[in-house]
Amino acid sequence: MTERPTPTVRPLTPADEPRWRELFRAYREFYRLEASEEVVSRTLSWLLDPAHECEALVAEVSGEVVGFAHHRRMPCPSLATDVTFLDDLFTEPESRGAGVGRALIGRLTDLAHEQGRTFVQWATAADNLQAQALYNTLATRTSWVTYEAAPTVAA
Repeated sequence: MTERPTPTVRPLTPADEPRWRELFRAYREFYRLEASEEVVSRTLSWLLDPAHECEALVAEVSGEVVGFAHHRRMPCPSLATDVTFLDDLFTEPESRGAGVGRALIGRLTDLAHEQGRTFVQWATAADNLQAQALYNTLATRTSWVTYEAAPTVAA
C-alpha cells in the first residue's frame, strides 16, 4: 500500500489563481450555485486583497493545489470575543479522504489560537454527509439552526 503524501497548507497566492478558479467553480457546482465568472472573479479579488476581511488557505499535495478554505474574523458579541468563521471548504473529489480537509481545518484552529480567537465555526449542508463524517471527528456539532432572510425595501 502506497502512503499518501501529507497535505501542505499555506495562504493563497496570485500564482494559485488558475487552479483556485477551477476548484471554486467545482465548489459552486457542488452546491448547485448558478455559474458566474463575476462571482468567481470578485471572490478571488477579495481573497487576494490584504485589506479585505476574507482570507484563504490552500492545501497542496505533491505541488498541486487540491483544496481551499475561505475564512474571516467574526466578532461574537455574546462572548465579547472574536472567532474565526470558515465560509467555504472544498477538496477536489480525487483527494477526498486523504487528509486535505483535516489539514485545512487543523491550520485554521492553529491560526485561531495564534490570533487569540475563541473558536472556529462553520456550517455545512444537511445532506453533505461525507463532510459531516470528517467534521464530527474535529469539532462539536452544535444545536443551532441557520436562517437566511432576503433584504427588504424600506417603505
